[in-house]
Amino acid sequence: MKNSEPYRLRSISELHRIAGIAKPHHPLISILNLEGLANHTDITSVIFDFYVVSMKRGCDKLFYGQQKYDFDEGVMAFLAPGQILRGEENGMPHKLRGWMLFIHPDFLWNTSLAKKIKQYEYFGYSTNEALFLSDKEEPVINAIVDNIRNEYSSNIDKFSQDVIVAQLEVLFTYAQRFYERQFITRKITNSKILNRVEEVLADYFNNEDLLSEGLPTVQYVASELNISVKYLGSLLKQLTGQSTQQHIHEKLIDKAKEKLSTTSLSISEIAYELGFEHSQSFSKLFKTKTSQSPLEFRASFN
Repeated sequence: MKNSEPYRLRSISELHRIAGIAKPHHPLISILNLEGLANHTDITSVIFDFYVVSMKRGCDKLFYGQQKYDFDEGVMAFLAPGQILRGEENGMPHKLRGWMLFIHPDFLWNTSLAKKIKQYEYFGYSTNEALFLSDKEEPVINAIVDNIRNEYSSNIDKFSQDVIVAQLEVLFTYAQRFYERQFITRKITNSKILNRVEEVLADYFNNEDLLSEGLPTVQYVASELNISVKYLGSLLKQLTGQSTQQHIHEKLIDKAKEKLSTTSLSISEIAYELGFEHSQSFSKLFKTKTSQSPLEFRASFN
């Protein structure tokens, strides 16, 4: 019977032991080929204490959280330390091909990538927001990974870490480029997401949630769309140049302008109806966004 509790992998050496393969060439970084890799344990879900980058083909039995993989093309996914990878009870699918790159945070210590890696928001995306590689992109990624593998498999010297870190930065930069290409090329899907954002915000501002719940949060909008916060933010930034929070504020200001121009409600009453506890906070935000105070806008409109 499979163990349903997540198993915590704290080191790459332990990862190799659990996978039933030889000890790693380097204790803090490793690349595993997935083809023919069998599941030697009863473990069905794992929490990694390190970064994981994967490129998989032909996988239909792996999950992150509640999201299921289902693809035959080359797809990249990224996990930050502390995230859970869950498989099905039947173990690894035999047709699975690709690789997984494991990077312990200690490997990046005192390097330029230690802080920079936190800027790559795709480490916070859900698996259904994975990066689908084109036929031209996949060889580029694989070549970089081969370089990393060759470097840590060779004799380690004082240059090894710098060379590998440089290759990792190139890998992550290409991933960022390819994600932005994906945002652009999936125009129909992305336009639907943008429309849904507008619908979610319009519905929220038109019902009683403002009075009981206050202003909608970025997390609320993302959950309504079943999208991770970071993926939604990246997508909106690429499509519109605005963050999710800016979209929320834009819809808020539109609603405020409507109330200022069509009702005789006081500023305090409007602020309350828009979910603000204090009218001063509403007035400050309104002036920041419009360069006018609510009273100045009402006077100019009239």
